[in-house]
Amino acid sequence: MIRIEIVGDIGSGKSHIAKLFGYPVFNADVEVSKIYKKNKKCYRRLKKALPLYIKSFPVQKNKLSEAIIKNKNNLKKINHIVHPQVRSSMSDFIRKHKNKKFIVLDIPLLLENKINRKNDIVVFVNAKKNEINKRLKRRNKVNLKIIKKLKKLQLPVAAKRKKSDFVIQNNFKNNNVKKNVKKLLEFF
Repeated sequence: MIRIEIVGDIGSGKSHIAKLFGYPVFNADVEVSKIYKKNKKCYRRLKKALPLYIKSFPVQKNKLSEAIIKNKNNLKKINHIVHPQVRSSMSDFIRKHKNKKFIVLDIPLLLENKINRKNDIVVFVNAKKNEINKRLKRRNKVNLKIIKKLKKLQLPVAAKRKKSDFVIQNNFKNNNVKKNVKKLLEFF
């Protein structure tokens, strides 16, 4: 099995491009949402760590955002509780798809958390800053303060690009992006 890992800036279209590969995709953001909606153990731990913000199940993302804005250490608390759950889900996903030719990992902090392995294929999604900003503004409930705090956790975009094996230019026009994905897969 070959692991294709998608990295890039927040709002660059990583999740969309991950789906275009046509292979099973592990999307960490989707997993986190599932954890907040379904995992009562995680809820109890978050409630204990952040009692002023987490008061009911399922966990509400806007309450977590409030906690992060009030105190940057709250993000560390959240990550300490949630990241092990996400890693466990990722391990299950990899085991489930071990016989596939490719799997795609769409994990925002993949490089930062050193989840990648030596033989993995790292694909950087490049997009123009003004296009990214337009997309982020169109998204519902996007909190720019939270995005700034999350960006501080991430490697600079230039460093991610440098650590990548391939770059896909996302101009947010499906036909061009599909062609780029297809060309990349032809290498294997």
